[in-house]
Amino acid sequence: MKALKLLTTVLLCTLSTAGIAQQSDVKGIFQTDLSDIEGREAVVLEVVYPPGAASASHRHNAHTFVYVLEGTVEMQVAGGELKKLNVGQTFYETPNDIHSVSRNASDTEPAKILVFFIKMKDAPASVPADD
Repeated sequence: MKALKLLTTVLLCTLSTAGIAQQSDVKGIFQTDLSDIEGREAVVLEVVYPPGAASASHRHNAHTFVYVLEGTVEMQVAGGELKKLNVGQTFYETPNDIHSVSRNASDTEPAKILVFFIKMKDAPASVPADD
């Protein structure tokens, strides 16, 4: 559990550089090394976007899976289609994608997503895009 708290702190610092934590509540849920994939780990985060919140353009350098728990969010990767996702819907990003749009679609209700990463061990979960 101590490692998860440390990971959460590191992720919050990293995510704030990409503009996510400044407007959202990010909570570490789970982290584990993937013993059969050398140098990789799985990380699960819960992100709550307040009404109208959005993140700056960023990249994850990871396989990223998003599941909408509450509300409606809009997601887009550079060159891709803007997707409006409701509860129970999912979104996927490759390690090479730039996450150009990530926002709460509502100006009055919060939105909550579950984010699952498969990434390099100890690498930041998010970094600013190099546009």
